Amino acid sequence: MRLLLVEDDNHVAAALSAVLARHGFDVTHARSGEEALQALVPESDGFGVVLLDLGLPDQDGYEVCGKIRKRTSTPVIMVTARSDVRSRIHGLNLGADDYVVKPYDTGELLARIHAVSRRTVHEDAAGGQDGDGALRLGSVHIELPTRQVSVDGCVVQLTRKEFDLLALLAQRPGVVFRREQIISEVWRTSWEGTGRTLEVHVASLRSKLRMPALIETVRGVGYRLVAPAA
Repeated sequence: MRLLLVEDDNHVAAALSAVLARHGFDVTHARSGEEALQALVPESDGFGVVLLDLGLPDQDGYEVCGKIRKRTSTPVIMVTARSDVRSRIHGLNLGADDYVVKPYDTGELLARIHAVSRRTVHEDAAGGQDGDGALRLGSVHIELPTRQVSVDGCVVQLTRKEFDLLALLAQRPGVVFRREQIISEVWRTSWEGTGRTLEVHVASLRSKLRMPALIETVRGVGYRLVAPAA
């Protein structure tokens, strides 16, 4: 997932960018409000999430958030030392999707990023979805309402969890899903022992769809779906 980090402190940005990169994010760093707005070009492929620090050198972070919301629906997470309720309410009223107070736990920040990303997937799955509720990825056709999958017109029989796993990855082709995130979404648990079950389901999907390269393993992070050619 592409992520825009708006932070004027280079040391903080470098440390956070390194953590985010280890978790599969493609981070672009903007040092000011103007840089952030220039990066958010309308009609571009865009970013999955914006992490917006409020203490910027050129513009007030709240003002930047308002401008971002006018030009894109990209989720915005405000990151700030301002912990009072009035500040949080003001940020959310301007269109922020979440509000994280410094100092924060990195694990919590990652969880919040994935949470707003999941909401975006569910609310705007139309990115690769037809009006009939189908995802078409090259020769792979996924019918979400009927939970049916076909390859080159031939129906492939999947188990419930196999379908849930494929549908999750297919809604964001190319985006790396962490193992923990997949387990949480598909199995509704955080139990570490489910990791082996995930590997088995991925192997089964590759075999049943006869596309070993469809689901790519990102070593140490998780999996992503590589959309096949039409």
